[in-house]
Amino acid sequence: MTRNPESRLRRLRQSAPVRDLVRETSLEARQLVLPMFVREGLSEPQPIRSMPGVVQHSLDSLRAAATDAAETGVGGIMLFGVPEVRDAHGSGADDPDGILNVATAAVAAEVGDALVVQTDLCLDEFTDHGHCGVLGATGAVDNDATLERYVAMGLAQARAGSQLLGLSGMMDGQVAAVRQELDAEGFHDTLVLGYAAKYASAFYGPFREAVDSQLQGDRRTYQLDPGNRREGVREALFDQDEGADIVMVKPAMAFLDVLREVRDTVDVPVWAYQVSGEYAMIEAAAGNGWIDRRRAVLESLLSIRRAGADAVLTYWAVEAARWLAER
Repeated sequence: MTRNPESRLRRLRQSAPVRDLVRETSLEARQLVLPMFVREGLSEPQPIRSMPGVVQHSLDSLRAAATDAAETGVGGIMLFGVPEVRDAHGSGADDPDGILNVATAAVAAEVGDALVVQTDLCLDEFTDHGHCGVLGATGAVDNDATLERYVAMGLAQARAGSQLLGLSGMMDGQVAAVRQELDAEGFHDTLVLGYAAKYASAFYGPFREAVDSQLQGDRRTYQLDPGNRREGVREALFDQDEGADIVMVKPAMAFLDVLREVRDTVDVPVWAYQVSGEYAMIEAAAGNGWIDRRRAVLESLLSIRRAGADAVLTYWAVEAARWLAER
């Protein structure tokens, strides 16, 4: 016989209405951001083999998909461009006629009043060596030369209509450099998202197919070592001090401890990116009938929110938004 009936915690779990009433963490469509790929030269969407259900878009299909996303109530879309021609300096990145800037202008005109149009600011999709910056004489990424390219790319994206620049290259000083130039050119309202704690992770594998990556070697000299929690927090603090409006932890599910600590440390909003490998694992397990796909997707997103993310970049954003609306 129970001596302390007040300790019966199961009372709070007895029915769906009670569970909903006392739930500590919520998941809403407005907290989701959809990453989208647009490839130059396509006339119709092209499936990405390692990411079932995700495609490289043509300009036309991108507009349609962006409109669909806006109608579900998701908070934003993050655009990645895949050019036909690449070079050592990623010249297409700041070309007004480059695929990413053209796509940004098209999408901003289509749905810019309904959600936040965001752009990935990194050179890796545009370089013929696949690194996130300009290579120096030794073959290593030259941090300061890369900052000059990021500034040019940031201005091009802002002029195209991007409302938020996602600085994902992990160069030292990238937030300060881009923020300073945006302000000097009058783009005071353009948001800067600093990918602060971006780790050199194995979970990016399918993304390389999505952007047709030309990467030679790896990115361990500029992305964080997966063993370092405190360094991720330091990076987030640096980005905040340099003027980032939002900071990012990436990947999400393997770094929930970092996400929690960053959320507890900085004052700006904190986002997390549920990356391609996380998506692919759940899709593969569900495709084999090993897990309940819908429950696993929603639980994974809820876990990222519970760990402290104010918003989540996820390839399930639109589908999850529809499920949430049904509930």
